[in-house]
Amino acid sequence: MMKRLFRFLLKCCFWFVVITVLWVALYRYMPVYYTPLMAIRSFENTEKTSTFKHKWVNMEAISMHLQKAVICSEDQKFVIHNGFDIEAIEKAYQNNKKSKRIKGASTISQQTAKNVFLWPNRSWLRKGLETYFTFLIEKLWSKERILEVYLNSIEMGNGIYGAEAAAQHWFGISANRLNINQAAAIAAILPNPRRYKAQPATSYISARKQWIIKQMGFYGPLKFPKKNDEKPKH
Repeated sequence: MMKRLFRFLLKCCFWFVVITVLWVALYRYMPVYYTPLMAIRSFENTEKTSTFKHKWVNMEAISMHLQKAVICSEDQKFVIHNGFDIEAIEKAYQNNKKSKRIKGASTISQQTAKNVFLWPNRSWLRKGLETYFTFLIEKLWSKERILEVYLNSIEMGNGIYGAEAAAQHWFGISANRLNINQAAAIAAILPNPRRYKAQPATSYISARKQWIIKQMGFYGPLKFPKKNDEKPKH
């Protein structure tokens, strides 16, 4: 009985790894048109007036300003870490021990893994799977591909997913035409895109936007490392 159970569990683990690796490998080349997060939100928003806007575009069709703005606001070590920012995790852990206000330390890679393959609720199971999928995308995708999928799949407004839909929704233009102020405004709402608005901006979003623009100036040119090459340093 125990041997059968062990074999069954071993087979389950084997096929889980095979299926998930193939899934991640497929998304290395294929556009991600729909995600579990989008499905969950569509069930949550049952009203007839609920919004759903999403359009996949290639990286070349996304303003470099927006690419740099989200890195500077969300994960400034994105191009040099292996998917996890250990220093940020340690700081968040120390903060969360002292404060009731929970502070996260998710990288862009972790957020991509969560949004594309998993669900948004907090749990140890989801966090474990998030770590696993983050490891896979860091191994199988380039940094540029991770950012491309991230910019096409994350919420950038209530029912607004991805850079193209966000640019059209907030400013009435395509994602490749976003200027530095517009890009920073979109990046500024990412901590809570269902609550904040890129336009008209509140005093909080305006202040955050100016901070992001300043960080973009400090950051310098955005350079992606090639797979298996030495990672650039800033």
